[in-house]
Amino acid sequence: MILLTVLFLCIISTYSASVKGHTTGPSLNNDKLYKFAYSAEVYVDGVKASLQKSAGYRISSGVDVNLLWRNPDNDDDQLIKITIKDVQVENVNERPAAKNIFKGKSTEKIIGKEYLEALQRPIVLELVRGKVKTFYSYQNEPGFTQNIKRGLASLFQLQLHSGSSREVDISGKCNTTYHVRQDQVTKIKDLASCEIKKKGFTSHNRILDVGTKATSATVYVLEDSFIKSIKAEENFVFLLNYRQKTGAKIVSKQRLELKSIQAGLGLIAAKQVASVIKTLDSNYVAMPLEAEPVKSECKKCPSLSEHWQSIREHMHPDKLSKAEAAKSFLSFIQNIRKATKEEILKIIRSENKEFLPQVVDAVTSAQTPESLEAILEFLDFKDASTSILQERFLYACGFASHPSETLLKSLTEKFKGDVANEEIRETLVIVMGALIRKLCDRGGCKLPAVVEAKRLILNRLEKAKKDDNVQMYLLALKNALLPEAIPVLLKYSESGEGPISSLAATALQRYDPSSLTKEVKETMNRIYHQTRKVHEKTVRTTAAAIILNSNPSYMEVKNILLSIGELPMEMNKYMLSMIQDILHFEMPSSKTVRQVLKDMRTHNYDRFSKMGSSSAYTGYITRGPDVSSTYSLDILYSGSGILRRSNMNIRVFDRNTELHAIQVVIEAQGLESIIAATPDEGEENLDSFAGMSAILFNFQLRPVTFFQGYGDLMSKMLSATGDPMNVVKGLVLLTDYLQEIQLQSGPMASAEFLGGLAIDISGGMEFSLWYRESKTNVKNRVAMFIAGNTEVDSFFIKTGMETTLEAETSLDFISTVQFSQYPFLVCMQMDRVESPFRTHTTKYESLPSGRRYTARRGKAAVLAGNEYPLHQENSNMCKKVFGAKSDSAGSWF
Repeated sequence: MILLTVLFLCIISTYSASVKGHTTGPSLNNDKLYKFAYSAEVYVDGVKASLQKSAGYRISSGVDVNLLWRNPDNDDDQLIKITIKDVQVENVNERPAAKNIFKGKSTEKIIGKEYLEALQRPIVLELVRGKVKTFYSYQNEPGFTQNIKRGLASLFQLQLHSGSSREVDISGKCNTTYHVRQDQVTKIKDLASCEIKKKGFTSHNRILDVGTKATSATVYVLEDSFIKSIKAEENFVFLLNYRQKTGAKIVSKQRLELKSIQAGLGLIAAKQVASVIKTLDSNYVAMPLEAEPVKSECKKCPSLSEHWQSIREHMHPDKLSKAEAAKSFLSFIQNIRKATKEEILKIIRSENKEFLPQVVDAVTSAQTPESLEAILEFLDFKDASTSILQERFLYACGFASHPSETLLKSLTEKFKGDVANEEIRETLVIVMGALIRKLCDRGGCKLPAVVEAKRLILNRLEKAKKDDNVQMYLLALKNALLPEAIPVLLKYSESGEGPISSLAATALQRYDPSSLTKEVKETMNRIYHQTRKVHEKTVRTTAAAIILNSNPSYMEVKNILLSIGELPMEMNKYMLSMIQDILHFEMPSSKTVRQVLKDMRTHNYDRFSKMGSSSAYTGYITRGPDVSSTYSLDILYSGSGILRRSNMNIRVFDRNTELHAIQVVIEAQGLESIIAATPDEGEENLDSFAGMSAILFNFQLRPVTFFQGYGDLMSKMLSATGDPMNVVKGLVLLTDYLQEIQLQSGPMASAEFLGGLAIDISGGMEFSLWYRESKTNVKNRVAMFIAGNTEVDSFFIKTGMETTLEAETSLDFISTVQFSQYPFLVCMQMDRVESPFRTHTTKYESLPSGRRYTARRGKAAVLAGNEYPLHQENSNMCKKVFGAKSDSAGSWF
């Protein structure tokens, strides 16, 4: 028994020693030629589609491997030669002859003689402990063939013990984990960790961006300490975060299988690697194993001018609410990104005033150094006559998906210089605030241009004397959302007058509740309860909203509820409606509100039966697995029935992120004199004013004034046509995603998703003294187009999938008030018209010769129109308003 045990231990130790002699990497035998069959396959398709119907191709070949040299002092230091031969290119899936783009073409015709010869020239690898120390090839070979060889060479890199390390291969420097089990090794590469130079950018907001998932696994089967077979697979998935049915995947597979072992040449005798390489071929040079950037050029693509002429008619101002306009806008951006500054300027300078604003939208949205230089050279901020173009440029900057420090620096310089139009100067600093926020969100808060812009806004606000200047810098801070600006906003919220106080409070309302300090809540409580001074209703209700949205305490909620009944009549009704909306919509503070309402002192008939017409309501537009969207409508009146503020919001959110898609606020004050009514407390000395403010995709636009002062009011009323005033009209780049992906098999892949919006938002206020009626109307007309192209570019063939999605819709918010009696009648309506919706998918394979295979699929639908429900009280009021209206038409003035 003891003898058997000793014998067993001897066998185990002998086996262990034999493995440990080459535990760190595979080992080739001397004088042998290993003949392998190799294939590299690429598939492109929809995320859930079967690979059997995918677009793609397969490269297959023989691969010869033999040992050239082994370090006499270290068996784990080897030189091996790898030769690709008998290359074939074919469809990855079987196709009928009519759909086979390779039919009748030899490999030399498909790849090209020069490229095929380069591909079949041998490479040499120095393997040290299983890792590629040096990759030797010929320097002047095309990058495409070099990358194919790098992809094959990377397969020979492995270690024979479990563990993790940072490895360099064709994908760059990546975190790699090995799992070893007997004669099988599994290598997992974390593609997200790979450091490699590649082009790409993402959208600023996660909801508008593209979600990605990438995996890489290679399985080795070993025999006699060398490779018997290798199977490698990479998967890349791309999904639109706001519609995960729209997406694509790329699958790359490599297989290497040992077919035979034959007698080969002997080893080269030498002590140093350099001597072996010199003996073998002096033209060999050491090159990085990491892939080199390769991009095939488009030989038949139209010039920028030719492309513009082909889409120009769709960019006419009258067609901007159509999906075709958004589609043309996106394709124009793609072409501008490839153009020189001179080509861009040629189009700008030759276009007429009807089309120029749309050209400015596209050039600015391209966000390349060349496009920025071109537009800044063209625009002259000292010339007031081009203010429309300047405004379109600035708004496109505000919507920028990935703004650069250079852009912010350029705008700061413009702001410091001469600006002829005061509204453009105001817009400049508002946009600077938006750019500060976007750059800070990407970790750029300490960039010199950001630091300078922040300092400029805060310092000039501190020194500002005129109300217009104070409001301008507050609007910039409302976009920037700087933590260091909170104390400044608190000061203006509590001590400011009229619009300034309201603006500072709404700026604080945009901050994430987690960033609002104890001091903020204390100040908001003082404002709401008026412990230091009397405040306007608009400021007090904003303060209440901030408190109730910031994890309020039991006592804070209780004090707000106890105040109801002591407030001005319409504010009573508004606050009750806000509390009921929190409960109805199950907002975060609803639990605390329910606890407080258990106390009969706060929850009684007297408190909850207050009359009035003001209201607040939130409801769902859509509820989906990917994202949901809500609308909220709240409206606050003065005690005399005149509108004080109407606020429409649309928000889109997923589990982690929220996007403030649209906000349109119409505010009015000091209009009681029109109907000889008495102003509410604290609002006796307000000037007559009405205006509109909008937020679009988290970007606060410059407010629009309907009238300022009593004289202006009467002039506008007497000359009014009833037509709404435009707030924003133009083309907006929403989704802007581009990622280049280096496939392990050698080719370069790319995923590009662009989403464009053609938008027209307008609003107006109308009065009829004869009918004692007022109406506010906000019209939102939008058309959306999304284009995705996921492609693998192998120089001799391109294969990929194009996805498009388009929709057109219109959303109207109408508020009608009849103040001939009290309580006055208020009817709010929110309607969406019937909306066409279309999707198309095209899979393709194409050769440089023009031969192309395509498979198309499309779907069209019409989304029914909808009148969004508000609370029952509003429905009852609307019946009275429209039932009581006279059939005779009156003039609005």
